[in-house]
Amino acid sequence: MAEARKFGRYEVVAELGKGAMGTVYRARDPMLNRTVAIKTVNMDLDRDEVADYEARFYQEARAAGGLNHPNIVTIYDIGKSGTVAYMAMELLDGNELRTIMAQGKALPVGQAIEIAAQAAEGLGYAHDHDVVHRDIKPANLMIVRDGLVKITDFGIARMRSAEVRTQTGVVLGSPRYMSPEQVVGKRAEPRSDIFSLGVILYEMVTGKPPFTGDDVSAIMFQILNFVPPPPSTVNPDAPDMLDFIVAKALAKSPGDRYASAREMASDLRECRRQVPARASSSMVLKPVQPSFDPESAEELLVLTAPHTRQSDAETTVPEPAPTLGVSKAFDSMAATSRLAIHAGISGEFAGVSTPIPSNLGHRGFSRGESQGWSPRDKLIFTASVVGAAVLGAFIVFA
Repeated sequence: MAEARKFGRYEVVAELGKGAMGTVYRARDPMLNRTVAIKTVNMDLDRDEVADYEARFYQEARAAGGLNHPNIVTIYDIGKSGTVAYMAMELLDGNELRTIMAQGKALPVGQAIEIAAQAAEGLGYAHDHDVVHRDIKPANLMIVRDGLVKITDFGIARMRSAEVRTQTGVVLGSPRYMSPEQVVGKRAEPRSDIFSLGVILYEMVTGKPPFTGDDVSAIMFQILNFVPPPPSTVNPDAPDMLDFIVAKALAKSPGDRYASAREMASDLRECRRQVPARASSSMVLKPVQPSFDPESAEELLVLTAPHTRQSDAETTVPEPAPTLGVSKAFDSMAATSRLAIHAGISGEFAGVSTPIPSNLGHRGFSRGESQGWSPRDKLIFTASVVGAAVLGAFIVFA
């Protein structure tokens, strides 16, 4: 039991945990008679920095407090008690994704895709309101009732930047989930959150982080230079489409990633439908329009690979290299046929009446089409046979 204390009008009931920024408490709001979570942020800094840090805290907390989405934790109130700033937010009854992934085993593919899709939808909403998280990691994703995903700690990563002025060598965010631009010290943007979510998705599906190392420097080097193998080569239950979603999310250049988290969520929803029922979870799926199209793709698995991994990437791509990517035409039969040809599984579509598109270099007829012989064709064929017989007899008996 925590010591009897208050943060504003909130009465502390128990301590829930501690982190790098402060402590999380269970507290009671006597005015509204509800239980809340209080997250504190320690502002015990040099006097010259307190004002700037406090202003940053309120700015970020207000921005996060303005977000209202099912996949984002709700912030009720902000305040300050002594040298400690605090946020009162909804109390979540569930588990951090970090805890679920702690065993180092892959999650069921359907569940992993569903978690990533919900997180992408929450991020898409935040980005539409000009709020970037900057520190997407498993510890900041909560899985609550009925598999609902909640993103926590919006704005906290931005507040941490004030600490850099007093602590040399401090790495902001979680190195394993940082984007390349964050690694080199550039400002985080919405596509930085997309990269971080791609790292989490990869780890959920394979049970292994895509970037590892003995120390922070080694991890950062891999983030900048290493292209991990496609998830399907590590987990055969992963559909091929997931390889391209991950590749697009983990592109080194922000411009090569998804233009928005909403687009990534749309592709994840379509990909989720390709996962067999045996690998599914009990989570409720939301209907969306698919956006994956084999015809307009960028060859991400090859073109985004640095030269140190180029040969490895090439070995996983058949010749000719498939052109897979995203658009709004994936649900068309013609697009599916093209994908089957590129993937070498056209035999599975035997008996399907839709013709193979001619622009792929294949010609053919749909079932039921045929061409008969005209009387002239029959006459020419008969004359040719008779002529060949006469010529053969002449050669033999001459």
